[in-house]
Amino acid sequence: MEHRIVGPGPYRATRLWNETVELFRTRMPLRKHRCRFKSYEHCFTAAEAVDWLHELLRCSQNFGPEVTRKQTVQLLKKFLKNHVIEDIKGKWGQEDFEDNRHLYRFPPSSPLKPYPKRPPYQKEVIKFPEWNDPPPGTSQENIPVRPVVMNSELWFKRHSIAIGEVPACRLIHRRQLTEANVEEIWKSATLSYLQKILGLDSLEEVLDVKLVNSKFIIHNVYSVSKQGVVILDDKSKELPHWVLSAMKCLANWPNCSDLRQPMYLGFEKDVFKTIADYYGHLKEPLLTFHLFDAFVSVLGLLQKENMAIEAFQICCLLLPPENRRKLQLLMRMMARICLNKEMPPLCDGVGTRTLMVQTFSRCILCSKGEVDLDDLLAARLVTFLMDNFEEILKVPLALQTSIEERVAHLRRVQSFSQIEERHSIPTRRYALLDLN
Repeated sequence: MEHRIVGPGPYRATRLWNETVELFRTRMPLRKHRCRFKSYEHCFTAAEAVDWLHELLRCSQNFGPEVTRKQTVQLLKKFLKNHVIEDIKGKWGQEDFEDNRHLYRFPPSSPLKPYPKRPPYQKEVIKFPEWNDPPPGTSQENIPVRPVVMNSELWFKRHSIAIGEVPACRLIHRRQLTEANVEEIWKSATLSYLQKILGLDSLEEVLDVKLVNSKFIIHNVYSVSKQGVVILDDKSKELPHWVLSAMKCLANWPNCSDLRQPMYLGFEKDVFKTIADYYGHLKEPLLTFHLFDAFVSVLGLLQKENMAIEAFQICCLLLPPENRRKLQLLMRMMARICLNKEMPPLCDGVGTRTLMVQTFSRCILCSKGEVDLDDLLAARLVTFLMDNFEEILKVPLALQTSIEERVAHLRRVQSFSQIEERHSIPTRRYALLDLN
């Protein structure tokens, strides 16, 4: 069984669904079965389907070995609902799928999911704001130029670059560098960087760039603690104190004497349930509905670990600061619990690592429209995030350095222009000239 790698790009969830459906329909073994004294050709039991599909998903680099049998059953429920399979009597849709000996077959045709239609996009969507562009409604003819009396010294300065004819000149409008300019530079550079890593002609098909908030990016870069965790200006958006205390208790187990509360058999399970309930009732997943397609697209890079980490770093910078902070604290707790050998089992029959993924996947990544592969994609992302959270939730140094150097350069140009004006340098007029 081979499941080809579905790389990054638009509609990755739909492409994965179609790829899995095609493999299942063409490779699933079919044979004769008997049920209630009657024989049925070319069919399979529910348990056989679960066995085969579970192995396919676990061996696939698109999903990975963390896929559970329960998740496979959930996917087959969706297959039945979408008429990828039907029961032996032709029923589907409202029927329920269970891991048992019930017989199923493939219908004569199984339409694959169509790709969403989106408005056409321009190939070059993201670009840096042009520093020399005049404000709207301003023409070069309207730019005032103060006349300068020519003398020998000024003539020498004017013609020191070249001897002979002076090339044609054009006027450049030097704009003031504002905070809005800086914010736009951060947004443009960040999105350009992400687009380059994903290898896309445009980001429009994986996220709406108009909804990207440049203030979020800047806050996530600079407003952080020594540990790299985002500091919020609005304290009302912090985690509730009781949730934070519960997370500290499990993250530092068994060193939680500072809580000064009684310990009893099963105490750690109740604490964990408190945290799970809070995160499970969030109105929106931590990675937001808006960024779902962007994060799913990055999942196509997991075979290139360094590129995937870099792309996730960029995507996480786009998060609202309160979401990024909650994600940082949650991932730190999850990782510490998984590595703590002193931690008692938090769930009977389920390993700690698997429990962490199953419990928090949907509160971290989920689509607004309930995509059919939500659970599998979320589990894959959370597994990778849990293993690499320290790197992923860092600010990408190369991006930060590049933007800071650009802003610093523009501020130097602005300062030089202001000095010229303040001291009324005779060559002021020619500082506004750009030789072609």
